[in-house]
Amino acid sequence: MGIAIGGIPIRIRMDNADFLRMLQERYAGFVTAAAGAEFEFEIDLAAPGLISAEEDVRVRLHDGQWSLDRGDFHAEWNAASARGRIRQTANPYSIDAVLRIVHTILLAKEGGFLVHAASAVRNGRAFIFSGVSGAGKTTISRLAPPDATLLTDEISYVRKQADGGYCAFGTPFTGELAKLGENIQAPIDSLYLLKQGSENRIKPVDTVEATRALLSNILFFAEDAALVRQVFDAACEFVARVPVYRLTFLPDTRVWALIV
Repeated sequence: MGIAIGGIPIRIRMDNADFLRMLQERYAGFVTAAAGAEFEFEIDLAAPGLISAEEDVRVRLHDGQWSLDRGDFHAEWNAASARGRIRQTANPYSIDAVLRIVHTILLAKEGGFLVHAASAVRNGRAFIFSGVSGAGKTTISRLAPPDATLLTDEISYVRKQADGGYCAFGTPFTGELAKLGENIQAPIDSLYLLKQGSENRIKPVDTVEATRALLSNILFFAEDAALVRQVFDAACEFVARVPVYRLTFLPDTRVWALIV
């Protein structure tokens, strides 16, 4: 089977039919034919327990081979062959983590990123709402009007386009709403930095503050100086091209009247 996120299909191979069926349900709307996938992972399931000695995520590159580790998984991925193997517990959130890490590496190479943010499409344009835990990503998603299509309430997928613009893609990476985003894409209109307050208001954010805020919310785990620099440059270029605002809001549907 293939799982296509951000327009990038990744083939998943394994012998366990029950787990594959569970993945098909877990990634409903993002499952695609495996034939055209450029990247491939084979999954080996292990008994519950510690698989890696790493408690936190650790991502390292050595001689062209990526090593991805956390307590519940160990993955190896060869950058040249685009093939890898995952040893993990029988739990969809392990492969969720692996897929997120792989996509952060792929996106960094082309000027994009994953970011802790909700996002939605309205009138053909995508709006991104970023913030730390508790800033209001789930709240702004829950308040979205019927004419807004949710891409995610937790992790937004930002991909740079050939014309220098940016598109946001739906993701299956869910937050408190536990609802998969729609597998669609739209050009990004603006980025909002969320803050809950006593009124609804929007204020432009200067480049320095916008870059700092964006970098603090970008997901990136690789211990690789060159890729870290590319992520930094990607954030700087993004805020130079996309309007960034501070959105202070009440937990009320009227806030969406400001987002046009």
